[in-house]
Amino acid sequence: MEDILNRMAARSTLPKQSEALPDRDHVITPVAPHAVLRTLMSEPYPEGCKRALFGLGCFWGAEKKFWQMSGIYTTAVGYSGGYSANPTYEDVCSGKTGHNEVVLVVFKPDEIGYEALLATFWESHDPRQGMRQGNDVGTQYRSGIYTYDDEQNTLARASREKYQRLLDKSQPSPITTEIVVAGDFFFAEDYHQQYLAENPGGYCGLGGTGVAYQ
Repeated sequence: MEDILNRMAARSTLPKQSEALPDRDHVITPVAPHAVLRTLMSEPYPEGCKRALFGLGCFWGAEKKFWQMSGIYTTAVGYSGGYSANPTYEDVCSGKTGHNEVVLVVFKPDEIGYEALLATFWESHDPRQGMRQGNDVGTQYRSGIYTYDDEQNTLARASREKYQRLLDKSQPSPITTEIVVAGDFFFAEDYHQQYLAENPGGYCGLGGTGVAYQ
């Protein structure tokens, strides 16, 4: 039992940069179109589109939450928030890259605002669980918002304060969501992209708090 607890503790602790796995040379770039939206997942994106990046647990279910919204050009799953370049899924799951499982959302700001994306983010998972989401335990399942400009950063921080107030009315517990400037985004392997569209009965461990962002 002590060995199991020690392994769980290790998976829930971010590595130092000096402890991270080495970079890989192979770059993954999706070629096939989005399985649902039929758009390209990699750049260049249409003029006027903006990017958003979120981590909210297993990225299979998280991606589906966003591709179902109107005003979305494309979505893709991948890895960000860590140290090692071009990590594999196995690398990230080892807990030795520092990366989070994330969803890249490319949206049309004239059709949908960033705050609408934030609302879906908050309502789709429990942002108080630290380095886990439900039964999924590890640093790659942490709650995170990775911002691409000052406006996103300001809105994200305001939304965290707002959702904390809403949670405090019925479920008081501190939000653990990290909000940091977006770093490099590395696409996940092809079989992870739109996984629940290709595998409708596939696993999705996401569960919200039941508290609406309103």
